[in-house]
Amino acid sequence: MALARFRLPERVGLKGEDMMTLDRIIVGAVAAAVTLIGGVAQAQDFPVKPVTLIVPWPAGGSTDLTMRAMAEVASKHLGQPILIDNKAGGSGTVGPATMAASAKPDGYTIAQMPVTVFRLPLMQQTTWDPEKDFTYIVQLTGYTFGVTTSAEGPFKTWKDVVTYAKSNPGKVTYATPGAGSSLHIGMEQVAAKEGIKLTQVPFKGGAETNAAVLGQHTMLQADSSGWKPLVEAGKLRLLMIWTAERSKNYPDAPTLKELGFPFVLDSPFGIAGPKGMDPKVVAKLHDAFKKAIDDPGVRATLEKYDMVVNYKNSDDYKKAVAEVISGERKIVDMLGLAKK
Repeated sequence: MALARFRLPERVGLKGEDMMTLDRIIVGAVAAAVTLIGGVAQAQDFPVKPVTLIVPWPAGGSTDLTMRAMAEVASKHLGQPILIDNKAGGSGTVGPATMAASAKPDGYTIAQMPVTVFRLPLMQQTTWDPEKDFTYIVQLTGYTFGVTTSAEGPFKTWKDVVTYAKSNPGKVTYATPGAGSSLHIGMEQVAAKEGIKLTQVPFKGGAETNAAVLGQHTMLQADSSGWKPLVEAGKLRLLMIWTAERSKNYPDAPTLKELGFPFVLDSPFGIAGPKGMDPKVVAKLHDAFKKAIDDPGVRATLEKYDMVVNYKNSDDYKKAVAEVISGERKIVDMLGLAKK
């Protein structure tokens, strides 16, 4: 935009330097107004190009497949494609951390947010603050966690695991999708309650943990329900699930509570963007993904992996994150995993 030089009548008595200062003030004010108007227009027009959704797990796992199903439906409501970017690593934290550090807060880069993003800063130094560095858009669902073993292995029940572990401290290995993940913390809670020592073997996601226990590289697998097809095929044996009640899909698998543990672990998750996003953009993304989780096809995909809708709007999701952080702080302190 070309800006004409502004001049006041001579009788005002402004000299050259004063005129130049006034010019700069006016140019700055006009530029700020143009930027503001442009920002409003961008929010109203959003999206005008594809949106990238970071899934911080490898392709092919239960989270990846359910997020792809949601993204496909949400994209129809947004009028633009949603592109999946698998950024695995760091127990699901590499993707969100990368977004927080480098993505613009324009809504074109968002990420799935596992609980590890909230927990890891309590355990070690991180580059992000979960309460300051993200804009929380919508909470979507949660996991059905379970512990499996090879159908060809020696363990028929969880009691068998405990009996062996008490005689062989540290010899029972279990695969998880990462150190500091909900599965890692959950297994350590279980081990502490049983008075046994287990050895974690961290991987990047469900596809890898499936391969580890299937090949008997680890004795157990603690993961979300990406193991379901292998359990149904009789290749893996489900020893326990971490839901409040028995699953209708696995009526023979006992819950944590039935085994004497006073807790339920389902690790709800949602979607967030970088800090500083325009509320209008947040609302559009929220509405698109809310419609996605209400879609019958998406519901069927979630049910396939025993994932139950656990919706919260943007404000409630932000409040829930603060509550999760408070609860996680108590758990990592109890387990002696808090950062020094």
